Amino acid sequence: MTDVHARRISRFIVVGTAAALVHWLVVTAIVQTVQWHPLIANVMGWIVALQVSFFGHHRMTFQGHGVPMWRSAMRFSAISAGGFLVNELAYAALLRWTDQSYQVSLVIVLLGVAVLTYLLSSRWAFLARPHE
Repeated sequence: MTDVHARRISRFIVVGTAAALVHWLVVTAIVQTVQWHPLIANVMGWIVALQVSFFGHHRMTFQGHGVPMWRSAMRFSAISAGGFLVNELAYAALLRWTDQSYQVSLVIVLLGVAVLTYLLSSRWAFLARPHE
């Protein structure tokens, strides 16, 4: 692994951890204060965390990528929306078929989706091509 890839993965972990923590805190706060169902609160958590994730990855993880912000924002949003669909389906399954708390189930799902997000972000959302 090159130094560039190692730094990128380290930064991805930092930004991803911050976004996942924001996601988890928003969901937990909404469930505990407003008493929404965790799957509904998860939508709000994702919307807030999407902002943290995109700007962190745009400015830190994939800095110097050369892709216009609007293009990477559209691509990253598409990746995030797909990841959220996987997130919501997996979260629903864990909530229904396991005895895990909603908080633990959400941590499991967020970690699983993070790997997919990194691969798609590095290979598409923030990938500049010479002809672009």
